[in-house]
Order: sequence, then structure tokens, then C-alpha cells
Amino acid sequence: MERLAYDIVIVGGGAAGLRGAIAAAETSRALRIAIVSKVYPMRSHTVSAEGGTAAVLRDYDSFDSHGFDTVKGSDFLADQDVVEFFVRRAPGEVIQMEHWGCPWSREPDGRVAVRAFGGMSVKRTAFAADKVGFHMLHTLFQTSLKYENIERFDEWFVTQILAEGGKVAGVAALELRSGTIHAIAAKAVILSTGGAGRVYEFTTNGAIKTGDGMALAYRAGAPLKDMEFLQFHPTCLPGTGILITEAARGEGGYLVNNKGERFLKKYVPEKMELGPRDILSRSIIQEIREGRGFDGPYGHYVGLDLRHLGEEVIDRKLPMVRELSEEYAGIDPVHELIPVRPGQHYIMGGVHTDITGSTGMAGLYAAGEAACVSINGANRLGSNSLSECLVFGAEAGRSAAAYALTQGPVGSNPVTALAKAEETRIFDGLLKREGGESLADVRREMQRAMEEHVGIYRSAEALEKALSLLRELRKRFDRVGVRDKDPFFNTELTATLELDFMLDLAEVIANAALLRKESRGAHSRTDYPKRDDANFLAHSMAFRTATGPRYETKPVTITKWPPAARVY
Repeated sequence: MERLAYDIVIVGGGAAGLRGAIAAAETSRALRIAIVSKVYPMRSHTVSAEGGTAAVLRDYDSFDSHGFDTVKGSDFLADQDVVEFFVRRAPGEVIQMEHWGCPWSREPDGRVAVRAFGGMSVKRTAFAADKVGFHMLHTLFQTSLKYENIERFDEWFVTQILAEGGKVAGVAALELRSGTIHAIAAKAVILSTGGAGRVYEFTTNGAIKTGDGMALAYRAGAPLKDMEFLQFHPTCLPGTGILITEAARGEGGYLVNNKGERFLKKYVPEKMELGPRDILSRSIIQEIREGRGFDGPYGHYVGLDLRHLGEEVIDRKLPMVRELSEEYAGIDPVHELIPVRPGQHYIMGGVHTDITGSTGMAGLYAAGEAACVSINGANRLGSNSLSECLVFGAEAGRSAAAYALTQGPVGSNPVTALAKAEETRIFDGLLKREGGESLADVRREMQRAMEEHVGIYRSAEALEKALSLLRELRKRFDRVGVRDKDPFFNTELTATLELDFMLDLAEVIANAALLRKESRGAHSRTDYPKRDDANFLAHSMAFRTATGPRYETKPVTITKWPPAARVY
């Protein structure tokens, strides 16, 4: 077994991972940094972000305003000390991206342009047309190439965090091209693998979003926080789940029912289309349930109307919206309504970290959607996530670098023996297994169970049904056979490893949702329809045990904004 050694290993090559790598490299040119990603970094899911990134960039705005909008959007579950840190750091990160060459859209006077976004009280979302993630990822990737102490391992899939005595020693990674397991020793590891949307059937998330980093941390002994809070984006194309960015509404688009009514006046009259995502998603479902949706080949939907904006505005500010609508829905938004319905989009929960990115396990850090720091609480405001990747990716990189500089030589870590056991688990266990269960069937049934029972609306009966199904699927997974025995680019093997991760996470999500007997933000219980601050103003913390997740609670940090009714 080949053994590699680095000071810092970053798992995931998206915005948070690349920003962390750059920050660590800038801390000390003596540090050797590895980015290990199961896809080429420019295929990371950051590239799919469309609408913008939030920061205080105008005289009419303030840190307190951005902070309160974020805390209110979170339904008061965000840690307010972290939110205050975040809103102060975000502008500097956006300006840094400008200096690195990110092609932001401009106002007539040359300033970086900002647009309205849901739940934000003023225009504070910087953008580059509607391809923001694409341009940010390019900028970060190209900047990372300047640092000779950053090395990349593209198309390497990390399958285990190697640890001894509660301290990180490195990772085990499957090189997809050769089909071999490698031990990579490290003083510190940063997890930045993104979300876990593929546990659901209808999602905006790409096929790579299987929650790897969350599951890796969970299995290593780090807790997962607030996993019951899943965001459903209100405007996804039926049939594909492809996201129609919130920027379409930020630029003045309307949501209409089959009567042509802008129905949001009944639900969020002060905000209308710029209400928070959780409220808009529930409003759309309510309209459909009451018979005011359109019928289509992929079920019921409502309409997103951009026609009044005109072709020039759409082509200048929303070109990707037009392209996606034409390619995947067969309609031109200049002349027709875009069919939309809610789909799973983001997970507010993730690996528990403090403000530095530390998980509490020596040498283990996390950032981006894989982490829960927590600025998002029970509901994330759109455009905060890209800023979060920058702010906390940088913070995790600096913190991991500072930690690594205090540690002894990496060669003393016992990673080879640990990785050898992982190699045996994968190649003598999974790859040689000849079970009769179908990988696709188990995955599809997991996704369907989550979609039907752990969706926008939840109840004890539905959640208990989901847990029963998931436990049965876990047993069936042990009988899943890998028919392709070729080690090279074995996508069936990697899909099996990903499903193993997702089954762990699905159980944590459903269990946490069952235990939270209230409605807060994106977590809406039909049997407990009210928010309950007396009993549930706290984070849920899930720890892995041999018999399933064990839960504790952690108090929410409140600094200046006492919990209040969340009214828009």
C-alpha cells in the first residue's frame, strides 16, 4: 500500500475546500497541503449556485441588519455570536474575490452590483449574472494554482478518517482510476464535501452530493448537529429538480397559481416572492393541495412569471434561467410561465463545528454545507451559503494550519495499518460480496421513504414509518452485491460506498425530526404546528453508537436578538 504524508488534507474541492486551502497556504508556505476530491474541482457542486453571495456592501446596509435578517430567517436557532462574526467577515471575502478576478456584475457607477434575495431586508446579494457559483469556483481554483504547496488528488474518494486515541492521523482514499486504496497521513483534516441532498428523490443536488464528509465525521466520533433541518427550494423544474434561481424573483419575477393570482399575498403579504424559502415552499404545497396548481406530466406545479421583465433584462441578468428553461422544460420564459415546484435543496445541519471550524476532535475541521457552525439554524437565507463557504472555509484553513504547525512529524502517525483494515473492508467485503439485493432498488426506496415521510410536512406517524423502512433498508444493504469486479473506475463500487454513507445520514435526519416536537423554520410538524422555545430552543447533537444515533442538546447562543414571532 502506497503511503502519502501531508500536513493538512482537505476533503472536497468546492468553494469551502479551495478557500480553506488558500488560507492554509498563506498561513505558512512550509505547510504541505493536499486537496482530495472525488471529482475534478471544477465539477464540484459550487458550480451550480446561481443567484449570488450576501455581504454588507452599501451605506444603506449594516452588520446589524444582515445579522438580524439571518437570525430571524433561522427562526432564532442560529448561534448569534457566529452570525455576528460571519456578517463582519463576509464583505472582506467578497472584496478579496474581486481582487482575485471574480467577474462580478456592475452597477452603472462601477460598483459590484447587488440584488434582492428572499428574507433579506435590503439589496445585499452580490452577483455575476446568474452564474455566480461558476465564476466563484473558477476564481478560487485558478487562485489555488499559484501556491506550490497545494497539491491535488482529483478523482480520489475518501472512504474513512483515520484516527487513533481520538486524534486525526489521516485519511484512507480510493484512487478511482487505479482502484487502489491509499493511506494519506495528515496532522489535520478539513471536511468540505458539501451536502447530502441525494438521500431525497427530488432534489436540486447533483449526483455527487451524498453527504460523504458528514458520514465520515459521524463514523469517526464527531457529532452531527441540527440534521432535521432540510431546506426545500420553492422553484425547481418538475421532472428534473433543476434549480431556477431565487435571483429570478429577486429581479422581479412573480409566482402565480392556475387562476393567474400572485397567491403569496395570502401567506407573506409584506415580502411576497421575496419571503424565506421555507414559507414559500409550504405556500406552494398549500396552493397545490387546494386545487390551484397546474397539472403537468410530472405532477402539479405553479408558475414562475418573468414575462413582464422583458427579453433584455432576462438575457442580461438571468441568461442561465432562460437557457435551463429552454433546454429542460421546453419553454421560453420571455413568452411563457416557467413550471416550478419545491425540491430538496440544502441541509442546514452538518458536522458540528465551533467558530474556528474545529469539530472538537483533535485535528478534524469542517466548513461549507458539510458543516454546521451554525449561522443557518432552522432555515438558511438564500445567498448566505456562498459567503459561508468563503468566511468559514478561510477560518477552517487558518485554524487547521495553526494546529498543524504545533504537531510533530507526520511520519509518526500509524496510518498504514488503519488504512489496511479499510482496504480489507472494501475489497474483501463490499467488492467480493455476492448478495441478491439491487443497489439501485435500495437507493431508490431510501429516497422515496425520505421524500414521502421526511418531507416539507412531517408527523410522528410518518417519521416512525420512515425509520422502520430505513432500518429494513440497512439490513437489505448488507445483501447488496457489487456485480462489477473490475477495480478501475468502478462506479458501482463507489455508488455502494455512497449509499452506505447516505443510509447512516437518513436515519439521523429522520430520528432528529421525530425528536423535535415543534415546528421551526424548515421543520414543519403537522402534529406540533407551533414553535416551542421553552423545550426546543436548542441544537440537536447526534452521536453514532452501535445501536443507532444517540442525541444530546446544545444551547443556542443569543447575544442581542431575543427570540420573537417570525412574521413577514
